[in-house]
This record gives sequence, C-alpha cells and structure tokens, in this order.
Amino acid sequence: MIKMFSRIGQLIFDNEAVAQTSDFTMGLEIEMQRIDEEGNFSKEPYPAGIGDEKTNPWITTDYLEVMTEVVTPSAEHAIDAMHYLYGINTALRVALAPGEMLWPLSMPPALPADKSPENLAKENLVFAKAGPAKEAYLVEWAKRRGWSQGTPCGVHINLSISEHIIKLVLQNFPERFRNETEVRNHLYTVVAQGFVRYRWFITYLFGASPVAEANYFEKDKELPHAVRSLRQSSQGFGTKFSGDYSSVKAYVARIEAGAKDGTLISDYEFHGPVRLKGGKNLQDLKKNGIDYIELRMLDLDPSSSVGVRTSTLRFIRLLASYFIMNPAIKEDEVNAIMSRADEMNNEVALEAPTQPTRYQNKALAFLQTLAAYANRIQLGPEYQELLDDLEDRIENPRTTPAAKLMNYVEDGSLRKYAVRKARHYQNAALQTISPFQGFEREEPLTATELRQGLFKGNW
Repeated sequence: MIKMFSRIGQLIFDNEAVAQTSDFTMGLEIEMQRIDEEGNFSKEPYPAGIGDEKTNPWITTDYLEVMTEVVTPSAEHAIDAMHYLYGINTALRVALAPGEMLWPLSMPPALPADKSPENLAKENLVFAKAGPAKEAYLVEWAKRRGWSQGTPCGVHINLSISEHIIKLVLQNFPERFRNETEVRNHLYTVVAQGFVRYRWFITYLFGASPVAEANYFEKDKELPHAVRSLRQSSQGFGTKFSGDYSSVKAYVARIEAGAKDGTLISDYEFHGPVRLKGGKNLQDLKKNGIDYIELRMLDLDPSSSVGVRTSTLRFIRLLASYFIMNPAIKEDEVNAIMSRADEMNNEVALEAPTQPTRYQNKALAFLQTLAAYANRIQLGPEYQELLDDLEDRIENPRTTPAAKLMNYVEDGSLRKYAVRKARHYQNAALQTISPFQGFEREEPLTATELRQGLFKGNW
C-alpha cells in the first residue's frame, strides 16, 4: 500500500516538484584528530600551510588544538559537497608535519590516564585557540562534563531547503502561512522531527564507534561489551539535554531555560542530534526563522578518507525529502515521541554490533516505505542499489560498519587498524599531483575563491 502524502506533499507531487525536495543545499563539517605515526595524539602545532585557525573558515579546530574540522561551502548536490570535502581534506593532509596523519575513527586515540590540566598541557592536549571567551567556555565545559566527553569526532551535515519549494507552498497555502519565514519554520521543523524520530535507524545503519581506546572511561566505568555507536549513545559526546522540536518558539524557550537554570553553560552548549540554525544567536532564530538545519548524528566512516561516503549523503537527502512530503507530528505529541526516540536510539547505540537490533522488523518496514517512496518519485538506480545494500545491513548485522570494525579489534583496541588506515589515506593524499595551496594567504578565502582555486573554474 502506498503511503499518503500530506497536503503539502501532495501539492509538491502534483506540481512535479518532488525532485526539488531532495535538492537540499548541503554543507559538511568533518572533525578528525591529528595523530603521530604510532597512533598517539600529535604534538605538532596547527599546520602553518593552512593559514590562521582563527580566521580560516574552511579548516579550523574544535575543542582541542589537535582536533581539526574541515568545513565545506554549501553545494547543490551530494557529489558536489564531496568534491569540496576531498579537495579541502587533501589540502589539510598535505600541510601536516612529516609523520602526522588523521585518526579515522570517531572515538579518540588513547587518552592520558592523568587528565589534570598540568599533565594535559605537558602532553600538548590544549584547548583550541579560539579566543579568550571561547577558551574560557571550553575550560568550564570540560570541568562540568568531563574532559574525555569532548574528544569524540563526527560528521555534521547542514541542509537548506530549495527556495522553489518554499515559494510554491506559500503561494498555495496563503490561509495557513503569512510569509516565507512561516513556511520555512514549518518545513524545517517537520524535517528536524523526522530525523530525531528516526535517529535510531541512522545509528543502526551507520554507527561506527564500537569501542573506546584506553582511558576514555574512568576506571571501573568501562562498558562490559562492544556496542554499535559509543558516540551516539549516552556514553558519548557532551551534554544529555533534550531539545523541544515542537516549534521554533518552543525550541528556543527550552534552550534558554536550560541556560538560565544552569543545566547548560550557555545557549551555545545545546548539541542535540539536530540543531535549528538561523542568524548568529537564538534570538535571531526566534525573530527571523530557520535558515537551515544541522544534523549531528553520524559517526566518522573509517572506510572513507574523508569520513563520509557519497551514498550516505544520498540517503540523508532521501530521508529529508521523505519527511517533507509526509504529515507532521501533532504538536502536542512531539515531545513524547521525541523522548521515546531518544530512548530507542540509546538502546540501538548500546546493542552488540554483530547482533540483530531489537527493532529489526521496524527498521525493515521503514526501509520498505522509503523504497516505495523512492520508486514513486522515480529516483535513479543509484538509490535502489543503496536501499538494497541497507536492507542487507538490517537483515545481516555483520555487514554494518560497527560489526565490520569488530574484525579488527585487538585487546579491546582499534589502534592498529586506525593507524594502518590513517597511513594509507595520508600516503594517497601526498601523491596528489597538484594539491590546493591557497590557504596560505593572509586573507580568508571566500566560497567563490575556494571553488575557483580547487577546481580551476571547470566545476
């Protein structure tokens, strides 16, 4: 049986604009730790060949000085975003000191047992040089949350909905939406709810952090067995503070209340699985509406030198398109459904990676719904191949990324595997015929200058 679209979805379908629901403008942010040839945190400074970490918007640092973050400009298609990512990632690798590499896993390399500020400074594990205010915030954050909690890395995806869709909805629902801001707020909220609701599904399919290296956990607090995704579990990154995705107003109010009562250090600290973004601060978001959403639910994929695969980005776009086309959750039911979704995600994240998920039947049913949707809107064969592969992951958990990594675990560690992968990716980057060197100039590059420099105007 074909699932019915929402009224907005049917309008989009009838106007043959469905393709544009997956034409999200996409930007990527990929975090990776710098390491030495032994798989320990690097003691080298921020690479001079990629400019100033405080002003270069495309390669920066996050939390620690050794944690690099590659940021792409927004791109119209998944493949375009990947072109940017490969170009910037290669430029970073070429600028690293001899013997330096990038750790390909979400969970960090072995941490010092002694995490006193004095010892961390001696080990060169200092906070990112981000200016006095941000550095003071990081010090306070580590004190409250635990220093280790800030070290996992991941993939962040920024999605913007096509303006054509927003205008189409506004023109056809004047009684429901007064302006484009109200349309944007509605559509982005629906998509955000969808991603939070099915985060467990994404964690199952793409979770890739089954174990932690030495000293991530305090003594006697280690997990008894390997899991699907430490980073996406309650044991992973950061604050355990749930956002309110029932409306923009409620989203802002929940975060402001958390900052006011001290649950959050500041509103900046909200790091939910989805963040609504618009303007420079929360007040701008409330006033001007959502410009894009940030998805924060993917582990690094160590089978890719850049931490994510094009097929994964295609799947994320398919999900976002599906969420736009289908009915929103009733506003008074959102928080209960999101709360249950958080519990499901934690269960799936902490399951043994080689075992079927307890939600296997639910996962298969949802994937079949997505396959029917992809067929109905006539997506290409690359989507059918992707969905077939993902169905295999659900039916055979040993084909999931986390389970595959278990083949390389030795004495509870993935260090040897990570170093081998890191060396392979580093050597490949160093063989690039003409790597981009435009980051060395003093002025930060604009997105246009970056595109022209990376692709010589041919792309």
